[in-house]
Amino acid sequence: MLRREDKERLLGQRGVVVWLYGLSGSGKSTIANAFERLLHSRGKLTQILDGDNIRSGLNSNLGFTDEDRQENIRRIAEVSKLYLNTGVITLCSFITPRRELRRAAKEIVGQGDFVEVYVRASFETCAERDPKGLYAKVQAGQVANFTGKDSMFEEPEADEADLILDTEAHELPVCVEQLEQFLRERSLI
Repeated sequence: MLRREDKERLLGQRGVVVWLYGLSGSGKSTIANAFERLLHSRGKLTQILDGDNIRSGLNSNLGFTDEDRQENIRRIAEVSKLYLNTGVITLCSFITPRRELRRAAKEIVGQGDFVEVYVRASFETCAERDPKGLYAKVQAGQVANFTGKDSMFEEPEADEADLILDTEAHELPVCVEQLEQFLRERSLI
């Protein structure tokens, strides 16, 4: 079998998994999409794994119980590792509400290839944004086990996240620039 290094050499890039997490509506997917466009414009091969595209296919059989969330993250981390070993810059955008889930994903992917990025926005700000109408459904009692309300979200401890992007304090271009700078400084892109 070809080695990861052979594939990275062919692509002219290093594979890495960037795991963006935070509440629904915090800006994870928006940042991932904008960052992917930037990397694509620079000739880099990327793949976005997002809650919407994964839950409608690969993980369509999973709900939102603690056990299902754990299996969801396990599967995503395994798929991410496959992309990583092909030299692809993989952008993952998932709520990943608990520390143990983030640790499990990092363990599967491998610490040196996993960049943990917390996309910070308060529950109130996310509810105001409500890009998918989920918070309105929660308010109407139509959604159970909603992260941040019925189901807990654990913010990272001071040393857990590699990078924190605060979408309440910074606009999208600034967050994308911060992510790019962080990855460049560590020679990951």
